[in-house]
This record gives sequence, C-alpha cells and structure tokens, in this order.
Amino acid sequence: MVINWGMAKKVYIETYGCQMNVYDSELVSSILQKDGFEQTEKAEEADLILINTCSVRENAEQRVFGRLDFFKSLKKKRKWLVIGVLGCMAERLKEKLLEHPAVDLVAGPDSYRDLPKLVSAMAEGGSHINTLLSHTETYADISPVRMNDGGVSGFISIMRGCNNVCSYCIVPYVRGSERSRDPRSIVREACEMFEAGYREVNLLGQNVDSYLYEDNAAGSKVTFANLLEMVAAVDPALRVRFATSHPKDMSDEVLYAMAKHPNICKHIHLPVQSGSNEVLEKMNRKYTVETYLQRIAKIREVLPECGITTDVIVGFCGETADDFQKTLDLFRLVGYDWAFMFAYSQRPNTKAARHFADDVTAEEKERRLQQMIDLQAGLSLEKHQKCLGQCYEVLVEGPSKKDPQQLSGRTSQNRVCVFPAEGHKPGDYVTVRVESCTPATLIGTIVK
Repeated sequence: MVINWGMAKKVYIETYGCQMNVYDSELVSSILQKDGFEQTEKAEEADLILINTCSVRENAEQRVFGRLDFFKSLKKKRKWLVIGVLGCMAERLKEKLLEHPAVDLVAGPDSYRDLPKLVSAMAEGGSHINTLLSHTETYADISPVRMNDGGVSGFISIMRGCNNVCSYCIVPYVRGSERSRDPRSIVREACEMFEAGYREVNLLGQNVDSYLYEDNAAGSKVTFANLLEMVAAVDPALRVRFATSHPKDMSDEVLYAMAKHPNICKHIHLPVQSGSNEVLEKMNRKYTVETYLQRIAKIREVLPECGITTDVIVGFCGETADDFQKTLDLFRLVGYDWAFMFAYSQRPNTKAARHFADDVTAEEKERRLQQMIDLQAGLSLEKHQKCLGQCYEVLVEGPSKKDPQQLSGRTSQNRVCVFPAEGHKPGDYVTVRVESCTPATLIGTIVK
C-alpha cells in the first residue's frame, strides 16, 4: 500500500462494547493526536479508520465484520485508506483478521502506544499486527482525549486485565492479567476532568474491588476504598461512581467510604450471574448465593438508600429449570433496581467452551431470558413507585430523548429522572420531586 496522506491526517474511531472500550478509544485518540492526526466523526473523510472491538458476545463480533464489509467499499474511493481493528476481538483472532480484505493492521489492548509506528509501517507495504499482552501497561501517563467534549460524565480506567477466570468469560484471555494504576495519575486525571467541566467520573475496572497499588519504595499501599476517598476529595461537586464490583472481593471499607462521602454515589453494580450454587460453581464465580446475600445485607445496613443493579446469564451450560427458578427467586428476594440480562453465548477457548456442553437450546434460553426481563420490569416499577413524592438531587446530563423541553439526569442511586428544563443546563445540580414513574424512568418537577 502506498500512503498518500496530506498534512491533515484524519482518523475515525468506532467503538463497540463496554465502558472500558470507550475509555480505550479516548486513549487511542490522544496517542494519535500527538502523531498529527485530527479526529473526524465521518468515516467517509478519514485516512485512518479504527474499530475498537468487543468479544464478550458473538453478536458483537458479527457487527464488526459487517462494518468491515462497509469500510472495504470506502477503499475504492480512497486508495490510501488504512483500516485497523483494535481491542478484544483483535487479541482473540489476531492474524485471522488480516484475512479480511479491508483489514490492514491489528492491535491488541496493550499495544496502543505502537499505533503510530504500525500506521507508519504501512508505507513500506503489507499488513501489520501487535497483539502482545503486557504485565505492566496501564497507560497511566496518557491523558485521554474525551469523545464527548463538553460532557458531564466521563470514565477513568483504574486498572487493566482480570485474574478471576470465570469459566464463561473471555476477558482474561484478551486483556491479560490484572494490574492496578498509580493512584496519583488517577487523581490527576479526575482533577483534569473537573477543571474541564465534568461533574461525574466513573472509575472503571473488570473488578474494582481488587484494586491494589503498592509503592515498594515508599512502603505504602492504596486499596480501592482508599482510592475512592482520594478521588472524592478532588471537589465536593464532583460525583464519583465505579464499576464493576465482585461479590467475593467487595470490602466493608468500601461501603464505609461511600457512607462517609456524599459525592460518592450510592449505587453498586454487583453481578450475581445465577441464583444457583451449582451453576455458580460451574461458572467459577468463587462465592455462593448465601455469601452473596450477606454482601447485599451489609450494603443495606451501611447504605440503606443504595441502588443495587446486577448482571445475570440465563441458559448457562447445564442450567436446569430448577436452577433458573432459583435465579428468579433470588431476584425477588434482593429486589434489584435494574439488571443487565443475557442469554449465554459460548466464547471460544474459555473453560466453559472446553469442558462443558452448551446444552440449553436457543429457544429455551430466549424463553427464560424473556421471563427474567418481565420479572425485572415489575421489580423496577415497584422500586420506582417507592420513590413517588420523594425529592432527589439530580445531576443534569442533557435533553430528554423524547422531549427537548425536558431534561434528563441521574440520582445518586443511578436512577434516570426526567423533568421540565426551566432554564437549567447540563452539569447543573437540581432537586427533583418524583411525581410519576415507569419501570425505567422517574418523572418529576424541580423543587426551587
């Protein structure tokens, strides 16, 4: 390939998957900006197209292949166009991605610093790849270029990788082992975001509760509870959220830190995945239903108003009708505010794919999933009905999607609230009295 770029090189980045991928795309944008690239929102005018991918579920990968087919057509008009695949899918498939006629380069999650070198090497012809995983890379020294310039809420990655190796999960294989980032760099980034107008930071990690930064020279260590307090101290007007917690690792100290600081949001996302101990053991989750419920009880004790959400997988290998019923019973017992619910999707080379039969039919998975969705909709409505007449502090995020005369924001408990604008703007804090609700939304009016 002969690259005939002018002085103004343009890059278009398309992101799939989790919040961590959004953050990674912001890192990539920062790295490329220093190499002379200007970001564009139009793929048709880009000189470099990068797709940051997800491998957690099969349909996410299929969407990427569909986009690659489309981007291939753009090369007919822009012969010098370079197309790259980044992230988890790049790490999983490696050289196989280069078989697609659109793909010129492949870069895994730990090789983003090499992107300028990989792109420049395209001038010498051929395709280029770097999918080496690192035991030390955290990108702590890079300040991301925020995708939502002028935004209210943004992400900060506090760690990378995962050591849990849940049997269904591909993350440890595509993001490597767990390593925690220097807390000083995290606080620095939170300060930068606040000064840029952000009023909420989301601390991200595959398992934030296992965050641990040890400074051997100073003989000190920082736990996740310590980190929460350090970020909360940036400014009382900066909200702090985090995800994702692991039931086996969440400490009481984290709950006490949340209770101590008003600006640490009272919301915990605590994935349960199944209500059956037999299924949890097969998933290698390292906790039981009983110990999970003990965590829930402690959250309710320390943080009575805390919103609790979860993840659940239905139709996992060997899940019986009785196992599924136990999950439904657990949902009724806990009374989650909301849940992210998925039918099991087997991922290649995971322990589950190697050792267990994917023996629940697709039809049964869909039936169970719909039953779970229907149950949670009712539980969410019950939760929201208990909010009627109550007043909550809401951080304004922007116009309501359904009515531009209305604003939308979130309570500390992460509940979406819609209310008349009355001259307020994104980034404002307002007090809203809840007048009505749906399973997904609180509807209210501003209290002067």
